[in-house]
Amino acid sequence: MPDWLVVIVRSIIFLVALFLITKMLGKKQIAQLSFFEYVTGITIGNIGAEVVTGLEQSVGLGLLALVATAILPFIVGFISLKSKTFRNFVEGKGTVFIQDGKILEENLKKERFSTDELLEMLRKKSVFSTADVEFAVLEHTGDLNVLLKKENQPLTPKDINMLVPNEKEPQTVIMDGKLLDEPLATLGRSRAWLQTELEKLGVTLENVFLGQIDSYGELTVDLFDDQLKVASPQGRPLLYATMKKCQADLELFALGTDDPEAKQMYEKNSEKLQQAIDHVAYILKS
Repeated sequence: MPDWLVVIVRSIIFLVALFLITKMLGKKQIAQLSFFEYVTGITIGNIGAEVVTGLEQSVGLGLLALVATAILPFIVGFISLKSKTFRNFVEGKGTVFIQDGKILEENLKKERFSTDELLEMLRKKSVFSTADVEFAVLEHTGDLNVLLKKENQPLTPKDINMLVPNEKEPQTVIMDGKLLDEPLATLGRSRAWLQTELEKLGVTLENVFLGQIDSYGELTVDLFDDQLKVASPQGRPLLYATMKKCQADLELFALGTDDPEAKQMYEKNSEKLQQAIDHVAYILKS
């Protein structure tokens, strides 16, 4: 067999082997590499490259070396789960760079980080002043996690005791102009309902690139033609406006009648409707 063909065959074999090994090692091997996993990855790559290009090398021994090297992370991971000391040694642990708003210069030197590098990492977190930081730690993966001081943290609805509705992930019911029955059935919707909603938006199924139903049961679409604009769903705003109008009408009826019993009835129902509006306003107005 010609040398060039041998190299191609070996490349395919080791590419498949590396793919399978990486799948077995899991997504962590890709997302967050510890020191040991980093070294393991380099070793596996070097073994593959050496056997593929080194025609005198045995393919069987190369695969054996790959498997033996790949088994080590499983063993190390198992021991790490049982021993925190071993885990800290193999994977490393976080180093605090800023604590109580103070930069810890000794820890910067320990990790061989300059002030400029610290500032660069803070800017990547959209932090441009160290005075805004309460706590910052360099994780063993090399990521810098930052806790801002309380006065610099973004305001949340909880901070102002504001009720917000819980939201679930939207379900994609149209993709590339084709209807997806499974997610539509999961939501308890029919094709007829979807067709009605499309007619309300003034679009046809074939013109829809992507269609999703949110947690409120509203359909939003993105069209193939980016020049066309589709109106936002108006179901909730219209319902809110209708409820407000009904409440205002009850107040007008109460003011316009001289019958004490009717006046009391209108005022009582107006108050009840207003309470109902207050309970659902945060959903209908969002």
